[in-house]
Amino acid sequence: MPSTRHFVLRVLAATMAAKLTSEGSAMYFVDRSVAVIKPKEPFHQWLHAVPGNDVDLTLDSLRSDCTVILLPEFVDPEEGVAHVDEIYSQLFKMELASWYEDESLWPTDLSLKAFWEWFDIEIHSTVLDSVEGDITNMPANDL
Repeated sequence: MPSTRHFVLRVLAATMAAKLTSEGSAMYFVDRSVAVIKPKEPFHQWLHAVPGNDVDLTLDSLRSDCTVILLPEFVDPEEGVAHVDEIYSQLFKMELASWYEDESLWPTDLSLKAFWEWFDIEIHSTVLDSVEGDITNMPANDL
């Protein structure tokens, strides 16, 4: 059963979507939740310690354009966190590979504990699609 907060958010979002639709912009609920993966200082330090790295980014700049993943819909945010825990290894490797594909440059500790030390995760329950047309899915690289 959805929480009261979840229900209120859905009603508010539906009201806004209906208003925008009446103004000519269609909005669609997506039957997913999202997680935003934001690097923390250990990731930033690793990135700058990689031999031959010539990228000079601040932590704020790394956190300004983050990976967003779709999750199953959930009632409580803890369900989203639990799902992230289940797929953390793939997420961790994906984030590292987005900078350096050479696994020998990756940290040796890729544990769940390390993942949570290296990344903040924001969980959001309402996803709206403002684009007409189907969403196209394609497999991400298997890591």
